[in-house]
Amino acid sequence: MAAPLPRPPVVLSIAGSDPSGGAGIQADLKTCSALGAYGTCVITALTAQSTRGVTHVHEVPTEIVRAQVETLVADVHVEVVKLGMLASVAIVEMVHELLVTGPLATVPVVLDPVMVSTSGSRLLAPDAVAAVRALLPRADVITPNLPEAAVLLGEDTVGTVDGLRGQAQRLLDLGARRVLLTGGHLEGDASVDLWADAGGSVPIEAPRIATSSTHGTGCTLSSAIAALRPRHEDWLSAVLEAKAWLTEALRHGDSLDIGGGPGPVHHFHEQSRWQAPLSTGRVANR
Repeated sequence: MAAPLPRPPVVLSIAGSDPSGGAGIQADLKTCSALGAYGTCVITALTAQSTRGVTHVHEVPTEIVRAQVETLVADVHVEVVKLGMLASVAIVEMVHELLVTGPLATVPVVLDPVMVSTSGSRLLAPDAVAAVRALLPRADVITPNLPEAAVLLGEDTVGTVDGLRGQAQRLLDLGARRVLLTGGHLEGDASVDLWADAGGSVPIEAPRIATSSTHGTGCTLSSAIAALRPRHEDWLSAVLEAKAWLTEALRHGDSLDIGGGPGPVHHFHEQSRWQAPLSTGRVANR
């Protein structure tokens, strides 16, 4: 008789909902399934959204967000928390409390400081930036893109790898433990992210994929890191595998042909029973 398979690691995503399925909770759950983790979720906001943009946002009442977390973790053991769209000061502060003195106090955290969607829609109230900044020391890894890093630091968006290094160090100075600063907005033939921690910084390069299917790349990368962390001895190893997997998900995204705007990445590119020929679109910017 074959030995039973080990239980998959459980990831809890606390984020907003995307009806188009490419970002938010939906992308996080797909990512977990694709990478062998078991995804659970707590929804912070409902969006009316497609690949073309966000038309409405409805924040879930804070007490309901709290109840979702407390009810879930009373029953299910969570290995890693991924934080995405937190929407408001009240939700950020309540989640912070749960992570510091509540039932998630000992759980590793990946923070994707979602502020603006790929289409340019605001997903975090302007007055909530300071609350997110205060959350940085509790996260094991933060994964801002260049515009998000600039907002957190109160600076202009950088455009060079040296600029990445400077902003990553300043995020560490704010209390972040580890930073993956994603450089998809930089120009060039390669997609360059920067990993930084107390030991220094490491650029992480991958081919820049010519595609218009970039919707939800930030959500997908951060949830991939969370899903893979329990299978690795350290965070950087999980980041490297997540980056390589996302590159292939971007490469196959256009084959899905979803929507009239920036489509989603192909979360199930490794398992798909159907593959159309790859097409060429715009260069990824996230």
